[in-house]
Amino acid sequence: MELIRLEQKELDEIVRKHSMFRAAQMGGARANLARHNLSYLSLAGQDLSHADFTGALLVQTNMREARLDYAVFFGADLRQANLQNASLVRADMRGVCLRGANLVNADLTGVDLREGTIVDPKGSLIIPGDDAKPSDTSGAILSGANLSLARLAGAVAIGGDFSDATLRGCTIVRANLQGANFEGANFEGADISMCDFKGANLRCAVLINVTKNNANLEQADLTGALTDTPIGPSIKELPMPIKEMLRQHIEWLGSNGRKGACFDVSGYDLRGSPSLARACLTMMQGRGAMLYGLDFSDAQIQAADLREADLRHCSLMSADMRGSDLRKAKLNNSKLQGVLLQPLVLSENRKIKTDFSEASLRYVNFSGANLREAKFLRADLSYANLLGCDLTGANFDGAILQGTRINPRDQHELPGGIV
Repeated sequence: MELIRLEQKELDEIVRKHSMFRAAQMGGARANLARHNLSYLSLAGQDLSHADFTGALLVQTNMREARLDYAVFFGADLRQANLQNASLVRADMRGVCLRGANLVNADLTGVDLREGTIVDPKGSLIIPGDDAKPSDTSGAILSGANLSLARLAGAVAIGGDFSDATLRGCTIVRANLQGANFEGANFEGADISMCDFKGANLRCAVLINVTKNNANLEQADLTGALTDTPIGPSIKELPMPIKEMLRQHIEWLGSNGRKGACFDVSGYDLRGSPSLARACLTMMQGRGAMLYGLDFSDAQIQAADLREADLRHCSLMSADMRGSDLRKAKLNNSKLQGVLLQPLVLSENRKIKTDFSEASLRYVNFSGANLREAKFLRADLSYANLLGCDLTGANFDGAILQGTRINPRDQHELPGGIV
């Protein structure tokens, strides 16, 4: 079946009418781009939620930062398309070909990537591109993508890059994932039954509460993977319950150390801990602690020792972390919106700077945070979100800044700019 070729001006007009349709304005019309050829055109930054791209040819189409929630891409060819930072929540992507596509940091929550094919009225298979294969994500870049609750049953992702991707609650049964890169990916609560991970990289991946019936993991690299087995002493081995430790910590702070006891969880695995949101943890000790996924939002964590701690997928939103030591800590995919990280002023002539030197901060959301004078020496800030941050005097010497998001007016604060 021959596809309808559009030029950019024609596509722009369809987008304009779709915007009017979404706003319930007279003259608007839902974008029906089924079986259209949109290759090499641009939809960057556009809102095409609920649009129909069934069977469309979208080779190298630029959809960076586009909003495509609930859109239908059934059987579409998205080879080498740019979907970086795009939102595809609950999109129907059954049978799509994503070979070589860029979905870095895309939101694919609840997306349907199961097998699917299009047939014409005579029953013949229709594939938009001559060499596209349905449900093929081979070589696709989904690094940092959010695939929570997505369905990828029967998908092929040979050699795909899913590093630091979030696959919580994902269903990926019978998928061919040979040689794929899942380093640091989060599979918590996922079903990977009957998947083939032969030669896959699962270093430092999160494999908590995973269903893996008949999955082939024998030749996968699982070095440093986080499983249901505690890393170090568990929360059950603490000297007292968390609530009592918090109470004693407040007493310790109020008495300048004469009463109570410091909240010291260095080396402990605190997974399963009750929420620590709004807790008073000033000067806490947590060096090398496993704090994965905990909620520290709005907490007081000034002058804390969190060196080498694992804080991946934590919520630290609006927390006060002034003067804390987070050297070599892991915070990949954590939420630090609005966090306070400027120096902790002790006196007129003495202050302690917050230190993230050599920390892993990939895909961290710092938006709106105060990073004044914070240290990021040799830290990995790949694809971190620094939009709206106060970066005055922050030190990024030797930092990895690939794909880091920052306001253009703040470019001068970063050495060498953004890659």
